[in-house]
Amino acid sequence: MTKLKTGRHTSSIYESKKSKKRNKLNSILKKKIKKAIKAIKKSVENKDIKTAVEQLPIAFSKLDKAAKKHVIHNNTSSRQKAKLSKLISKIKSIQKK
Repeated sequence: MTKLKTGRHTSSIYESKKSKKRNKLNSILKKKIKKAIKAIKKSVENKDIKTAVEQLPIAFSKLDKAAKKHVIHNNTSSRQKAKLSKLISKIKSIQKK
């Protein structure tokens, strides 16, 4: 990385670099969340409740971390967790019958 000359637009150049870096990290985090949710939905679809229940805390953790880092909104995280919990409880009740 070359050293920037100080001048009028130095701060905007630094901010641009920081923005690109944050964008990259945020998109990686979002992809991890989507993969975790897809894994749970796939295991529910295959009626494999054991793996779905095992993957639930992992997905919750990823959602909480993303909300903590302000990648996603807290309410979005809560809503997603509620959806996943509801999905698993629904499939559990069906299987008990």
